[in-house]
Amino acid sequence: MAHRKVELLAVGAGPANLALAVAIEELAPELAGDTLLIERDQDIVWQRGMLLPDALSQVSFLKDLVTLRNPQSRFSFVNFLHANDRLDAFVNLGSWVPYRSEISEYLQWVADELTTVRIEYGRECVSVTAQTAQDGEITGWVVALANGDTIECRYLVIGAGRDAHVPEVFAGLPAERVIHSTQYTQRIREVNAELPHRVAVIGGAQSAAELFGQALRDLPECRPTLIMRSIGLNGYESSKFTNELYYSSFIDEFYDSAPEARRQLLNEMYRSNYGGLAPATLDALYRQFYQDRRSGEGRLGMQAMTDVRGARMDGDEVVLTLADRKTGAEREMRTDLVLLGTGFVRDMPRSVRELGESIGLERIEVSRHYRLDLGRPASAAVYLQGVNEATHGIADSLLSVLAGRSAEITLDILAHRSTAPVAIPAQARELALAGAAV
Repeated sequence: MAHRKVELLAVGAGPANLALAVAIEELAPELAGDTLLIERDQDIVWQRGMLLPDALSQVSFLKDLVTLRNPQSRFSFVNFLHANDRLDAFVNLGSWVPYRSEISEYLQWVADELTTVRIEYGRECVSVTAQTAQDGEITGWVVALANGDTIECRYLVIGAGRDAHVPEVFAGLPAERVIHSTQYTQRIREVNAELPHRVAVIGGAQSAAELFGQALRDLPECRPTLIMRSIGLNGYESSKFTNELYYSSFIDEFYDSAPEARRQLLNEMYRSNYGGLAPATLDALYRQFYQDRRSGEGRLGMQAMTDVRGARMDGDEVVLTLADRKTGAEREMRTDLVLLGTGFVRDMPRSVRELGESIGLERIEVSRHYRLDLGRPASAAVYLQGVNEATHGIADSLLSVLAGRSAEITLDILAHRSTAPVAIPAQARELALAGAAV
């Protein structure tokens, strides 16, 4: 077991912390050499469980890790394409949105291109402990890794993502019968593709639709059924007026809004992110159902306005208790495999809540610049990335605001490190708050 010390430790090497690493190298070179990112996997793969071959990102390539903050950065997606001799071909596609796998390749490329900030793979964080002085002031953090090593830091940035949402009703089923979208590509290989599996796909948005379509390819003999609470599948709300609410500059307006207004904004923007499908996915899925009906095979199923009220095993079968939301009538559905396109828990991740409890916080609150309110004097700090939707808006967990947010966190760390307030250069502030539509 080894112990070492760094100034800044970032947990998770996903898009959020990679954007932060780039911002630190460009805006705070004096901090970059004492900054470490740790990643539990052996490489960087974006949305690992749903890295499907033909899946497209829903975000413009200009909303990469850096362009909206520094269009001249060598870490841009355009420079990634140029470095890999694909810029002409990508331009010729005539598309604003890259393939999801291409975004994943870009993220690994950025990680490999960092020159000062270090990244270590195969490092899983299992706990965080606060260091305190005799007067109770928090002076640092000790992060314990799965292999028994510990890392001490003054600044801790948590960007490990949100917890997968597995509805409680499925908790009693054997693990091999339930696959959440975050584990799909890894675990579908365990399923015998030659059997005519009955597959229940739970959810009514993009991830559920993608699971449905991919199951038809990975399990050619399967008979899948989509089960959703909504009245049916709908496209994303993607008007240009709505997309202005994804600007980095909108975060200030959202943060300063009254709680009731925040709730209204989040509710009304639900279909612009969580509650809809990309037009191409929606069209392809409808064509699949059309061809299935046309052939008379009746292989594909859809149950709208339906709740899953129970799930149990009966011999070798999964038995779901379904309730019609229109009439309240219940019935049983027998299936072999359950795929969950149920998204993520919108509350704070368990690891963040446990950290808060360990230092006596009754609730998790962050500043406008994403710094956790520790509730006591501190010469150390914690920053939370991608989990502040309730206070910073619906774009908080998306690529849209990464470039600006990474600059804000970097500048806030510099200010916190200094005994006197650090003046933020006007150009840096302008770039940090710049934005463009999804």
